[in-house]
Amino acid sequence: MARASASQRLQQAWLSRGPLACSLLPLAAAYGALVLLRKGLMRLGVLRPQTLAVPVIVVGNLIAGGAGKTPAVMAVVAMLLRRGRRPGIVSRGHGRSGDAVLEVLPNTPAARSGDEPRLLRMRAGVPVVVGRDRVEAARALLRVHPDVDVIVSDDGLQHRRLPRSAQVLVFDERGAGNGWLLPAGPLREPMPAQVSPGTLVLYNAAAPSTALPGHLARRSLPGLVPLREWWNGAPPSMQALRALVGKPVVACAGIAHPARFFDMLSGHGLSTSALPLPDHHDFAEVPWPPGTSDVIVTEKDAVKLDTGRIGATRVWVAPLDFETGDAFEAELLRLLPPASTRKPDGYPIA
Repeated sequence: MARASASQRLQQAWLSRGPLACSLLPLAAAYGALVLLRKGLMRLGVLRPQTLAVPVIVVGNLIAGGAGKTPAVMAVVAMLLRRGRRPGIVSRGHGRSGDAVLEVLPNTPAARSGDEPRLLRMRAGVPVVVGRDRVEAARALLRVHPDVDVIVSDDGLQHRRLPRSAQVLVFDERGAGNGWLLPAGPLREPMPAQVSPGTLVLYNAAAPSTALPGHLARRSLPGLVPLREWWNGAPPSMQALRALVGKPVVACAGIAHPARFFDMLSGHGLSTSALPLPDHHDFAEVPWPPGTSDVIVTEKDAVKLDTGRIGATRVWVAPLDFETGDAFEAELLRLLPPASTRKPDGYPIA
């Protein structure tokens, strides 16, 4: 819990330019110099995007911590499938053991793949390959699944070796925070003054949280489903959620911003005891107190929970519905070449 509290204190400091954030400005200056050096090497051609035979859509956030990137990836993949495309996913696989390129299969444990790739493989139902080097992961994906005609990268905005025909910047209600670079602020790179060609902005919030024009995503909780049934593909039920109103429930979340999850449950009338955990918590041990009757977890946490270890506790999974809207989908599709087009020189953004 100490680690979670330290992380939460830092993320809270990123919302203003207070004493803690100011004390980290020298480190932010050093980080900023590295960012400028990398961009300079890209302009000089020392570092350059590699080549892939299919277009790439990169979905990520400029700020550290979850802003809704994974549900956005699932929404983009679902849209591509509806349009007759054959997408595959590449991801870094944060929280997993090792950095090697690995295909995530239906039975791959989250400890080997990372929790988010495991969830993407289960929910999106398309090929997923993880690797520290996103280019090598993409090439491995195309070797094993040559029918894939578009790759969606879960994160990778700063992975400039990865070519891309489109990129999606996801912001939540925090926007750019205090506007400073890591570690004094949440920004991985300076906030752009305007949206660059080939870039779409998607707000995982009730209203735009930066000055950049973009699209609003619609986020909702469609209900709950028991953990065992969730593993078997059962849909959530609002009846299951309403049955817990007025009962003692523990809400457990090992995500970057658990308060958003707790608030969503409260908005549906649930009185929960919040149990925040560090992002990518491994759930090696059951974290809630013995004798707990009902626990609600996120899908990102559910992929690390074995039904044989929860005892008599009823564990409920809360999936998230995430809709990007017709205008966003149309704009994204316009950036992609036709499905039959395969170019050997990749699709780097200028």
